[in-house]
Amino acid sequence: MAPMTPSESDAHQQLLDSLDLTLMPRPFRNTHWKPSQRRNKNIKQIVAEASRKEASVLATQTNSGSSTPHIQSSATGTGAVTPLPGTAQVHSNIAQAAQSLSTIVLERNLQASLASGPMATYTNIESAPSLHPAHQKHYCDITGLPAPYTDPKSRLRYHNKEVFEVVRSLPQGVAEKYLEARGAHVVLK
Repeated sequence: MAPMTPSESDAHQQLLDSLDLTLMPRPFRNTHWKPSQRRNKNIKQIVAEASRKEASVLATQTNSGSSTPHIQSSATGTGAVTPLPGTAQVHSNIAQAAQSLSTIVLERNLQASLASGPMATYTNIESAPSLHPAHQKHYCDITGLPAPYTDPKSRLRYHNKEVFEVVRSLPQGVAEKYLEARGAHVVLK
């Protein structure tokens, strides 16, 4: 192949420069991008909102028909007075019937929860953690990986065969130090 003339090499260099992607500006964001109008909530906001909702339900329950005195008059059929939970009454409006039914259910649930103490529910995050042995995972004392095995001689937990070889090759006092770090060290007096 014949060597290039200076005009051909100039044209070739200009073509390479025009195709070079490293010289093109690359903005970090798309110029047409706009943030979403929907705001995500963090866990603190979700818990606060749930506790406010529970507090408003409790406030509604304490201000329900059970605390209103029952008036013996013709006003009870018109909806001007909240009926007692035990009274049977024909409601002309379905919405009133549904609301009185929900009030009765809320009052009964409140009475049941006050009698038995606090319940662990989906919205109540203050329940105690499970202490069932099936929910406790054991981890290797050497590597920190899940440990399905325990050495009967040193009582150290290990992950696999290689770690077992390391456990068996440990000097006398080192195994006790690992047990002490885990909180399983027994001191005999």
